[in-house]
Amino acid sequence: MPIRPILRYPDPRLALTAQAVTAFDDSLHELATDLLDTMRAAPGIGITAPHIGIALRVVVLELDRADGAQTYVNPEIAFASPEMIMHREGSVSMPGISDEVERHLRIRISYQDIDGDTHTEESDGLRAVCHQHEIDQLNGLFWIKRLSRLKRERAIKRFEKVSRG
Repeated sequence: MPIRPILRYPDPRLALTAQAVTAFDDSLHELATDLLDTMRAAPGIGITAPHIGIALRVVVLELDRADGAQTYVNPEIAFASPEMIMHREGSVSMPGISDEVERHLRIRISYQDIDGDTHTEESDGLRAVCHQHEIDQLNGLFWIKRLSRLKRERAIKRFEKVSRG
């Protein structure tokens, strides 16, 4: 399947709220495959349909290639623990830039698979961080918005410098 172009920050489409998937058909399967191929080429461990300019609530995560990738359709956070952790994050839409972001240590999400079946998943650590990061993106909240204003401005300046070469 084709590797799709990834939107780069500050593309305004990254700030849009993605729409729920209602058609669980061949085009959704193709989108999930394209997202996985695009994420691996980036490289990254998570990607959303909005990262490639498609405003649908689809996430692909692959934290370990040996464990394989998983596609989450219409994911929502159902529970978030009060305990928080700091974790270094970045984005395929802002390559080369990362910073520490505070997230919930444990979460539970509800989602559908690419066939439309409903599931719940509990996670902690890196997987919980990734779920929160990607669901934020589906809601139009780019990860640097979680940083203090000063850290956000520094990250943007670093990205502009890196982008210029």
